Amino acid sequence: MKGLYCRPGVSDAETKFVIQETTLPAVLSSHQVRVQVKACGLSSLDLKLLGDLGIQTDLIPVGREVAGVVQQVGSKVSFFQPDDEVIGILPQDSPCSGLCDVIDIDEHHLVQKPEKLSWVCVAGALRDGVCAYTALHTHARMAAGHTLLVTDGASSFGLMCIQLACYHGVKVLTTSHTPQQHTFLEQLRPSVGVQDPLVARVIPVHDSSSDLLSVVLEETGGLGVDIVIDSGVRLQEEEQPEERKLLPHKHDIISVLGVGGHWVTSHQDLQLDPPDSRLLYLKSASVSFLNAEVWTASSAQQGRYLHILKDIVEKMSTGVLRPQPEEAVPLYEATVAMEMVQRHQKKKAVVQL
Repeated sequence: MKGLYCRPGVSDAETKFVIQETTLPAVLSSHQVRVQVKACGLSSLDLKLLGDLGIQTDLIPVGREVAGVVQQVGSKVSFFQPDDEVIGILPQDSPCSGLCDVIDIDEHHLVQKPEKLSWVCVAGALRDGVCAYTALHTHARMAAGHTLLVTDGASSFGLMCIQLACYHGVKVLTTSHTPQQHTFLEQLRPSVGVQDPLVARVIPVHDSSSDLLSVVLEETGGLGVDIVIDSGVRLQEEEQPEERKLLPHKHDIISVLGVGGHWVTSHQDLQLDPPDSRLLYLKSASVSFLNAEVWTASSAQQGRYLHILKDIVEKMSTGVLRPQPEEAVPLYEATVAMEMVQRHQKKKAVVQL
C-alpha cells in the first residue's frame, strides 16, 4: 500500500512530496476504525506549526481531510459499524497518510457522512467549513442582526462564511478581487427560502476607485461592522507582491470595525503598531487569530469539535452550505497537485481514490 508523504527542506522550494510504501498494523486498537478512503482533501502543510508541536520527522504524512467507508472497527468502538460512510480530519500526529487506500483512525475524529453528499465535495469542503464555524461562532460570537465584512468572499473559505452568516440572520458585506468574482457574489442566492441576495454589498477592491472604508460606513450608517473576517492582510503600504496587493491594509480593517467589534484574522504574523492598538482600544474592539488546526492539535474540546463537524455535514446535505465544486485529481497526479498547493499556486486539491 502506498501513501503520500512530505520530505521537509530548508525552504519551500526544497520541500519535496514523495510516494512511499506503508503498512497497517495487523490488529486494530480498541477505539480505532479502519476506513477505505474514497476521497482525500489536500491543504498546505504548516511546517512551522508542526515544529512547534514537536512533530519533526523525515517523512510527514500528507492528506488529512478524508471521506470513506468503514471496513472494520475496534473492540470498544461504539459510534460506527462496518459499511458506514464517514468523514473526518486526521490529527496532526497521525502516522497515516490520507492518500492510502486504507487508513486507521480513532473513532473520535470521524462523523457519519450523509448519503446525498459526494465523496469529493465533502472531502474538499470540510476544512473550510470548520474554519468558518471557528471564526464566526467560536471567536466572533455572531448573532442575528450583526453586520459582517468578509474579505475575498469568492474564495472557498469566504463563501462558507457568507452562507453560514446569512443562515443566522447576519448582514454580509464582502470584497471581490475580479469582475467575474464580483458578478458571482452579486448573484448568490440561498437554495431554500426567500430568494434575496446573500450579500448586501459587494465591494470591488480590484477597482482603484472603490474605497473600502467609505463603502462600509455608507452601508452601516457610519457605525462600522460588528465582525471582520480576513483571508490575510497587508502590514505595510509599500510595494507588495502582486497577489498581496488586493489584500486590505490592517489599518483599513481596524477603521471599518464598529464599537465592540471583533476582527478574526488569518495572518499569523500580524503586528499592531501603537496607533493601531490605540484605535482598537478607543473602539473597545478585539482581535482573534484563526488557527485552522486548533481543534486537531488539542483534545480539550473534542465533543464540541465533533458537534461542529456534524452540523457542517448536515447543513451541506440540506443545501444551507453549498461549497464551490472541486474538480477531482487522479491519484497519479497527487504529488504535482500537492506541490502546487504548498507553493500557494492553488488553494487546495481533492484526490479521488
